[in-house]
Amino acid sequence: MQDPLLRLSFDAARLLHDHPPRLHHPNKEALFKLAYPRGARPQGTIELTRWRADLDDDLRLSEQLDAVAQPHFYDYAPPPDGCLAWHVNFADPELFVAYGSGLFAQDEMQVAEHPLLASVREALLAAGHFARTRDGEGGSPVLIRGVERPIEVQTNADPAAGRPYGLYGNRFAAASVDVVCRAVRPIVPPTTTNIIAMAAPAGGRGDYQPGQIEYILEVAITAFAAARGETARALGPAARTTIHTGFWGCGAFGGNRPLMIALQALAARASAIDRLVLHTGDSAGLRDIQQGLDVAAALAARCGPQCSLGTLIDRCSALGYQWGVSDGN
Repeated sequence: MQDPLLRLSFDAARLLHDHPPRLHHPNKEALFKLAYPRGARPQGTIELTRWRADLDDDLRLSEQLDAVAQPHFYDYAPPPDGCLAWHVNFADPELFVAYGSGLFAQDEMQVAEHPLLASVREALLAAGHFARTRDGEGGSPVLIRGVERPIEVQTNADPAAGRPYGLYGNRFAAASVDVVCRAVRPIVPPTTTNIIAMAAPAGGRGDYQPGQIEYILEVAITAFAAARGETARALGPAARTTIHTGFWGCGAFGGNRPLMIALQALAARASAIDRLVLHTGDSAGLRDIQQGLDVAAALAARCGPQCSLGTLIDRCSALGYQWGVSDGN
């Protein structure tokens, strides 16, 4: 396992005091005040690492993968003892760049429920550190361990609560502050979450090209392997690693849902992840997840346990999956 490009530790209370979030929308300000009322002090230490997505050509694919589809979006349920759970942030190339705006897609929602992620961005910028999840043309995933989640924001449709179409995406900015505040459930005491921020490629057209598939595999394998290494660092070598993810890169970036599931499943096999939890999101999600898992299993069986990255890229490219379109969020 390679060493990280950067490793930083932050005292949570000091981080919030020195680098408060910069919020530009009244709904985001309201959420922050509910998460950390005046005088509230977050607890614990946050550890950040940044990694270079650069793999050897030789891969070892696990013959079996413990993968499960879970309805809806992340619920951040605590893992069993001896296990560390990581949740993928469907990141922009600029780490948490839109957290203070009226946007409320997966990235921005995750930061709203974990406000110290915004402080992490501000601290990186203040210190002159690289605050991106891409380095030139290559990926540079960021892992953040031990960040508090003091609130939950309910985004489901609930006409009685004033959100007939929900709050996800562009509907958040159009809602009143009162409606947004009524959608919040405080978490007392706050739980802690471990985040994998990695950016998918954006804006493709037609068939996926080998270079795009290479980028996706390199980023996901690097990030998942780093999560496994950080789990062992935190809990010891016998600890188990669970990755929670979903349709990474398939919203605003317009990625193909079954293919992005298949590539993440292959990355989990290549990085020896103990469990992969795939969140379905909408009602069509289960079908797309199952298709992606079936594709990954067929490719792993065809390639065998020892497989070159180049061979895997070629066989994924030959499937002819095509880009979708942005969902506007």
